[in-house]
Amino acid sequence: MMKDKLWSGRFSERTDHGVERFTSSIQIDKRLYPYDIEGSIAHCRTLERAGVISAREADLLVEGLGRIKRDLDHGDFDFDDSLEDIHMHIEARLLQDIGKTAQKLHTARSRNDQVALDVRLYLREATWKVLDGLHKLRGAIVEFAANHLDTVMPGYTHTQRAQPVLLAHHMMAYYEMFSRDRRRFGDSLSRTNVMPLGTAALAGTTYPIDRRYTASLLGFPKVAANSMDAVSDRDFIIEFVSAAAICMMHFSRLSEEFILWSTSEFGFIELPDSFTTGSSIMPQKKNPDVCELVRGKTGVIYGHLMALLTMMKALPLSYNRDMQEDKKPLFETVDILLDCIVLFERMLPKIVVNKQAMRKAASEGFLNATDMADYLVGRGVPFRQAHACVGKAVSYALSRNKELNQLSLDELQQFESDICEDIFDYLTLEKMIKRRLSEGGTSPENVKKAIDAAKKALEEEKQPQA
Repeated sequence: MMKDKLWSGRFSERTDHGVERFTSSIQIDKRLYPYDIEGSIAHCRTLERAGVISAREADLLVEGLGRIKRDLDHGDFDFDDSLEDIHMHIEARLLQDIGKTAQKLHTARSRNDQVALDVRLYLREATWKVLDGLHKLRGAIVEFAANHLDTVMPGYTHTQRAQPVLLAHHMMAYYEMFSRDRRRFGDSLSRTNVMPLGTAALAGTTYPIDRRYTASLLGFPKVAANSMDAVSDRDFIIEFVSAAAICMMHFSRLSEEFILWSTSEFGFIELPDSFTTGSSIMPQKKNPDVCELVRGKTGVIYGHLMALLTMMKALPLSYNRDMQEDKKPLFETVDILLDCIVLFERMLPKIVVNKQAMRKAASEGFLNATDMADYLVGRGVPFRQAHACVGKAVSYALSRNKELNQLSLDELQQFESDICEDIFDYLTLEKMIKRRLSEGGTSPENVKKAIDAAKKALEEEKQPQA
C-alpha cells in the first residue's frame, strides 16, 4: 500500500485516523470492484484510441487490472481505511504492480464519474437479475394457479368474508402485481443504462476522448448529456429502490396472507417445513418465519428509500460527499429483494392447500347474499329493494343460526314473494362462481383464459441478458 494518498499533493498534514475511519467507504463499496475494473479497462482503451497513452501502456494497464481482479476474486487483497474506497485501492495496487504507468490511469476522469459508472454497471446487472427472477416467480404463480382452478375459497374485503372466488383467481392477482413490478424495473433500466464516464469531476475533460466509444465497450446505448448531471445524478438509484419498495409491498401482502392462511384458525394451507422454523421452547410450533421476515424487511427497504430521498433533497450541484451514503441502502435493497424473489419462487410449489377447509369457509358467512339480491333483480325487483330484502333475510337467518340456503322456501318468501324453488340451485358455490363472467371476474372460464394468456406472455417475454 502507498504511504501517501493519491490526492495528497496539496495537503501539508496527514489525515487524522478518525477522519480516515469516518470517511472510508471501502467496507461497503469493495463489492464494486468488478465494475470498477471493467470501467477502468474501457477507459484505458479510450485513452489509447485518443492518443493520450500508447498501445504498450494501455496493454500494460489492462494486464495489471486483470491480475488485480483475479486477486480480488480469490480474496488475495488487503483493504485499508487510509485508501478510502475501491477506486483508490485498485489504483494503489496497480502502482505497486506495474509502476509509474499506473499514474496515467486516472487521466481524463475523476472519482466522481468513476463511481457513477461503477454503480450504474452494478445496478444494470442487478436489475437484469431482478427481471429474470420476477419472470421465474410469475411462472411459479401461474403454475400454482393452474393447479387450483377447481379450488373455491372465500374472497375478502375488510378482512371479512365477502364472496366466493377461485384460489387460482386470488393468486393471479399477485401475478398482475409482480407483472407491474417487472415493467417498472424494466422501465427504470433505461435510465440506469446511461454512461457517465468521461464527464470527469463535473465540467468534462480537455482530452480528446470518444465517450461513445467507451459506451460501446461497456454496452451502454446512451451517454450522459450533461456533465454536471452525470456526476450528481442518483435518480436511477432512487427509482430502483422505489420500485423495490412497491415490489416488497406485494411480497409483504402475500406473506401476510400465507401467515394467516397457515394458522389453525384458518387452516387453508400448510407451509413447507423447509421454509418454516420451530420454537426454542414449544415443541409443537411451526412458525412462518420466512414470511414474517419478508414483512419486516419490507420496512427496511421503505427506510432505505426515505434515506436516499432525504440524502439528496438539499444537495446543490454537482457532486457532494453525502452521495457516498447511497451504496449501503442500494446494496441491501438489491440483496433483500433478490432473496425474496428466489425464496417465494421455491416455496410456492411446496405449499399444501387444504381445499376442504377453503370450501367450507366459502360456504359459511352469507357469501351468497349478493347473489340472492341479484336473483331478485333478475325477477324485476329494484336492486336497493332487493338489497334491503336480503339484509332482513340475513338477520333472520342469523337469529336461527342458519345460512340463507338453509332456510326453507316459505321462510324466504316472507321477505319476497317472488322467490321460487330455483333459488337454491342459484345459490350453490359452483353457480355463483360460474356467473362471474364480467371481464377480469372469477369465473372458471375467465381464470383459465387469464392463466393461458399469462403462460403465453411468459413464453414470449424477452429474457433479460445475463
